Amino acid sequence: MIQVENLVKQYGKHMAVDQISFHIEKGKVYGFLGPNGAGKSTTMNILTGYIGATSGSVIINGYDITKEPEKAKACIGYLPELPPLYPDMKVIEYLNFAAQLKKIKKSERVEQISKIMDMVDITDVSNRLIRNLSKGYKQRVGLAQAILGFPEIIILDEPTVGLDPKQILEIRDLIKELGKEHTVILSSHILSEISAVCDQIIIIANGKLVADDSSQNLLKEKSSTQTLILELKGTKNIIEEALENLDYVESFTLTESNEITLDESKESYFFTLHAIEGKDIREELFYDLANKKIPILEMTSSMQSIEDIYMKLTREEE
Repeated sequence: MIQVENLVKQYGKHMAVDQISFHIEKGKVYGFLGPNGAGKSTTMNILTGYIGATSGSVIINGYDITKEPEKAKACIGYLPELPPLYPDMKVIEYLNFAAQLKKIKKSERVEQISKIMDMVDITDVSNRLIRNLSKGYKQRVGLAQAILGFPEIIILDEPTVGLDPKQILEIRDLIKELGKEHTVILSSHILSEISAVCDQIIIIANGKLVADDSSQNLLKEKSSTQTLILELKGTKNIIEEALENLDYVESFTLTESNEITLDESKESYFFTLHAIEGKDIREELFYDLANKKIPILEMTSSMQSIEDIYMKLTREEE
């Protein structure tokens, strides 16, 4: 649906977007992540034809955004970070105006606008002036404008800004539904939101692409160190000596102890254990401790979250 090749946007000496290339496939929800100033919104503005690139190419559904802008833009619904609203219009007037700009047939406008207002839950404010709406409702009106015409590609820049928790969950569900029939690109600073609704994650930092993969693959590939939380039964000194002699254990710390009986030889201890890079040690650890007659009462693998991966990648680039 979208092919971005060697995209560059430069403002004087400042390189906002630096040789970014990625492909967007049909029928997926993409999360677009990056710190403030990373070039995220600039890239989205280039994709929609709002601003031009310094160099590189953007192909939207087979149309070059610079050579055939009208055909390319007809494939896109866009909600920028600040919704393009006219405060002196009523909601229904604004959506009718947007429908005319999108060249939706007059015979289809009433039905389509009514359907979309129901989808984003703004039917009850359809006759109110936009200036009198709350920030959350204004965001919903902007989202309705993006969905009008049911374009093949929907690009949403921070669509849940200003919404309360209930509204955020409703918009997440709506994005999931849209993802069944549309290609959706979602930009957000709420990483749990990205994890909840997106099939693929694109991360940029300092104007450069640092990741383009599914969240599962990112966690698998970037989680270089395995961390285990263990509850081990036995004498503390014997357990620590056993762990120190395991060459695949990089480090360990005693985190908590809990007496099971008054017999000191039958205490259990909690350890946080870090494996050497790139190694799954669970099976080997089980047999080694069993040979030393140290029972494992509990073993939990502590995996890195998508937030951890995001922070790691963006810090490395910066």
